[in-house]
Amino acid sequence: MTDAPEASRPVTPETAEAVHLSPDPFRNRDFRLLWFGRMIAVLAIQIQSSALLWQVYEIARRDHPVEQASLYLGLVGLVQFLPLLALTLPAGDLADRTDRKRTVLACIAVEALCAVAFLSLAIHGAPALWMLLSVAALFGAARAFLAPASQAMLPRIVGREALPRAIAAQSLAFQLGAIAGPAVGGLLLGISIPFAYGTSVVMFLVGVTCIALIRTDTRPRPREADENRFHAMLEGLRYVWRTKIVIGAISLDLVVVLLAGVALLAPVFARDILHAGPEGFGLLRASFGVGALVMALYLSRWPIRQRGGLWMFAAVAVFGAATLLFGLSRTVWLSALLLLIGGAADMISVNIRQTLIQLATPDEMRGRVSSVSMLFIGASNELGEFYSGVMARLLGPVGAAVYGGIGALAATGLWAWMFPSLRKADRLS
Repeated sequence: MTDAPEASRPVTPETAEAVHLSPDPFRNRDFRLLWFGRMIAVLAIQIQSSALLWQVYEIARRDHPVEQASLYLGLVGLVQFLPLLALTLPAGDLADRTDRKRTVLACIAVEALCAVAFLSLAIHGAPALWMLLSVAALFGAARAFLAPASQAMLPRIVGREALPRAIAAQSLAFQLGAIAGPAVGGLLLGISIPFAYGTSVVMFLVGVTCIALIRTDTRPRPREADENRFHAMLEGLRYVWRTKIVIGAISLDLVVVLLAGVALLAPVFARDILHAGPEGFGLLRASFGVGALVMALYLSRWPIRQRGGLWMFAAVAVFGAATLLFGLSRTVWLSALLLLIGGAADMISVNIRQTLIQLATPDEMRGRVSSVSMLFIGASNELGEFYSGVMARLLGPVGAAVYGGIGALAATGLWAWMFPSLRKADRLS
């Protein structure tokens, strides 16, 4: 009796790193389910986010000028970041102790309940802002546990050989949702805000179903029973700090996106600077994802394997320059083109950073290290949204974008000098 093809053997905690899987991750049934589930969940999140940002800004603009209303948009990011900050280390420890698939299922289910809450609030008229922000905070708590568990699942499902292409393919799934979400969200907002939230509810349920059908054993390798829980949670921080290439990569992403992330300001630019309305808002929100999608498609076929550090710094510099020029643009199509370029550059940086982290981390620590990485990413995204709102309040939306682009370019040069090992990083395999 002949052995089954290696690519079809079940991946268990004992054999995950040893089994040779096909370098094409899409030949793996469970990866296809994970890929589609991620895409549909991201699509739901983006539609919901578009509806929430538009709803919050519309409510705030009834009583406040542009600059102060922008600050309320920043609060949406802040209330989602605070749970992430508080729960990141426990979430990473949980991902290294329990079945990661079950954690992912529970988190997406909570996100679906949050979408139901947003829908209920929207149906009953214009809710108080504190109600919307409270549900957003619960959503942020679910994301804190979802991120490390889902990232730690990927190497177990595809194996090390397919990991670089799988990371690019997962980024592709994210960008498909990120592109379609804002565009579809803009169209659904033209119908009604409740309709947009209701669509998100249905998509979250589809995502839960896809994850539930995954058969791969996603339990982490056993850890010592007497291991100190607090010390175990801190081990991810210690690992990241010791690995200078990793700390350099994720801290560079933190600083640059914190300074130059302009996604939060899309409603402000669309409504009050470019005068493009909900449709223009959807275009701006989708353009960044279009650029990232094109680059993710390229990287899923031809991943970067050499001179990773130089590619990363070049991409970050392009991202900063695109943000600077976006702030100066007064034409909606030029603004969309600049966001597209920025999205493509950001995808290169994301792909290199995630590949470095996953390949360098043992399986029993992937949840904790991923949680540290997601803390940095959350700080750059959610906290970055609050920062953008504050800067828009102080400098105006245009000044915030221009200042952020200049700051990103300066940070690129500074990090290239501070982390020579990251700049000289070569092979990504």
